[in-house]
Amino acid sequence: LEFRRVLFRSFLEEVAKRELKNVTVSQTGCIGVCRLEPIVEVYVPGQEKVTYVKMTPDKVASIVSEHLVNGRVVTEYTIGAAE
Repeated sequence: LEFRRVLFRSFLEEVAKRELKNVTVSQTGCIGVCRLEPIVEVYVPGQEKVTYVKMTPDKVASIVSEHLVNGRVVTEYTIGAAE
């Protein structure tokens, strides 16, 4: 549970540092793929949802900068790469 809080805080801090006003970070319950947790889902209007798995705080900056800022999915962290 503490690790999830650290991960959540990492996203909040990275989004705030980049002053991204159009991004909402929220927590949800389990989506049923426990072996791949922690999981982060990114929703961009008009695009397919992207699910990132086995997340760590080290991956957060990459996902924020590449996916949220530059619009490029970090494929090596996605559920497709893990399966």
